[in-house]
Amino acid sequence: MIGYLKGKVKYLTPEYVLMEVNGVGYEVVCSGAAFSKLSAVRQGEEGEVFTFLRLTENDITLFGFADPREKDLFLRLTSVQSVGAAKAISILSSMRPEDVSEAIATADVKRLSAAKGVGKKMAERIVLELHGKISADELLGADSVGGRVSVAPMSEDDDAVSALMGLGFTRQESARAVTKAKEAGAKTVEEIISAALRGM
Repeated sequence: MIGYLKGKVKYLTPEYVLMEVNGVGYEVVCSGAAFSKLSAVRQGEEGEVFTFLRLTENDITLFGFADPREKDLFLRLTSVQSVGAAKAISILSSMRPEDVSEAIATADVKRLSAAKGVGKKMAERIVLELHGKISADELLGADSVGGRVSVAPMSEDDDAVSALMGLGFTRQESARAVTKAKEAGAKTVEEIISAALRGM
């Protein structure tokens, strides 16, 4: 089982990231968080991703995640009836991992059903089967301080990505556009969004 890759980021597309590890190229279908992490790495430089290998009769797919906790969330999602690997990675590409975890922990069906490809019935099923299995200290992106959970504030990059997603773009498309906008010199959220939209 391939559980982790560390190698050169050779190529990024909306569908997958190509990573070279010891001369072998791996196509990794990444979550939004993993894609953002790898898109920040200059082409040809080294990056890392935690992975899950799915084997079926007709296909072999390597899914990538930003950290082990996000991978665990993916596996929990796939344990829900009718939520396969492709649907789970789609959810993690439409919403931040911590938002998915929080929606499940608080039984927020409306918020979860806003994820790409997730209707109300599927959101209800996810909440029904996973609610109570995700504790506060497991919320991705949260740190437990003095018994209280404090979620790190969103950065300007996160604000820009969220704004673009609100316009209908996927997390991968938004993250890639934001990265390009910053490389072109955009600094404020407004500048980043404006430049990203021009480059879409």
